Amino acid sequence: MNDNHISRRIFMSSAVAGAAGAAAFFTPGVFAEQLTLTPAQTEGPFYPDKMPLDTDNDLLIINNAITPAVGAVTNLSGRILDRRGQPIRNAVVEIWQVDNNAAYLHTKSDNYPTRDKNFQGFGRFETGSTGEYRFRTIKPVVYPGRQAPHIHVLVKVKGRDKFTTQCYIKGHPGNAKDFVLKAITDAKARESVIVDFISMPGSRIGELAAKFDIVLGYTAEA
Repeated sequence: MNDNHISRRIFMSSAVAGAAGAAAFFTPGVFAEQLTLTPAQTEGPFYPDKMPLDTDNDLLIINNAITPAVGAVTNLSGRILDRRGQPIRNAVVEIWQVDNNAAYLHTKSDNYPTRDKNFQGFGRFETGSTGEYRFRTIKPVVYPGRQAPHIHVLVKVKGRDKFTTQCYIKGHPGNAKDFVLKAITDAKARESVIVDFISMPGSRIGELAAKFDIVLGYTAEA
């Protein structure tokens, strides 16, 4: 059994255990006055036009395939919060992004003929009581026509309009030139969608971790 399959098993089990552990270091509502609402961004034209056979939160392995996707393995996690810092449970979080060849899971995507068929391209996760979500994916790469690598994130909460934003890599030189990111004119709001992709200590396959909290503009009670 290779390291990637071992890591996948650990990740899938920690998606449940980690949500429970999150309560130990997060108290809802603390410092709520300091929260910055996450800015909405365009969904873009490349939400999958045909869903993959597998839509779980591990985008590196499709069903029980042996060959994983190519790319820098990244554990993307965060919390879905209301404007007071309260976690939002039962929120459906979806992500989609290009593969390591800069191709979306969309037939009109540039580079689609060279798409990595082992990359799921899309994933879905439902939050629990702590509002936490987790995905295993790759570090995004630049897509033709954009300057900043990014991951699209869509949040669905029952009774609310869907919310779409994008997650960017802190320190990437393309951030300063990317027209979609620059459209966020408030500096604090713009910084809220730019996150660190850091090395995970002890990872035998050089995995990265990125934490992206999303703060929505309403209260969970409402």
